[in-house]
Amino acid sequence: MRLVAVILLSCVCAAAQTYPADSIKKGTWEMGIFAGGGTWVPGGTEDRQVFNAGLRVGYLFTNHFEYAVDIMPAYAVFQPAENAFGAGFTPIILKYNFTGMKDVAPYIEVGGGLLFTNNDVPTGTNQVNFTPQAGFGLQLFPRAKRSINLAARYVHISNAGLASPNPGINTIQFTVGYHWWK
Repeated sequence: MRLVAVILLSCVCAAAQTYPADSIKKGTWEMGIFAGGGTWVPGGTEDRQVFNAGLRVGYLFTNHFEYAVDIMPAYAVFQPAENAFGAGFTPIILKYNFTGMKDVAPYIEVGGGLLFTNNDVPTGTNQVNFTPQAGFGLQLFPRAKRSINLAARYVHISNAGLASPNPGINTIQFTVGYHWWK
């Protein structure tokens, strides 16, 4: 009985070794849902926290290089004077997936998008902001074509001179998501 258990466990482990390579390959679509949040870091307006939730759609042009888009219908910026609620859209995300590990695929990404809110972000500036970002993450594959994604990204929120002043907010944000690869 122990021998059968060891053989089954070995088969499961051997199969798990191919999950990232089988799931992340040229011509594959990534679709996922995510939620996250974070806080300000030095270099911009202080004492701000953020929360967002949304959807990701990506397409792999090679076995590693991916283009993705994030749509965030829920985006909140918590500020001392006046909280802001709105939506974000990141139409440009360039992602590089590392697929050489067992059941984990690390990645790095850069991107840029827009944030629309009901109140000024930061307070006294503008309701339309740009969101350049860079980050890294881990895609954990509990089974083929399914991943749990954990990410950390630096996001700068700024009106890019659409209004004066333009102090911006620098944030570090952490997200968790569930993704399908087709």
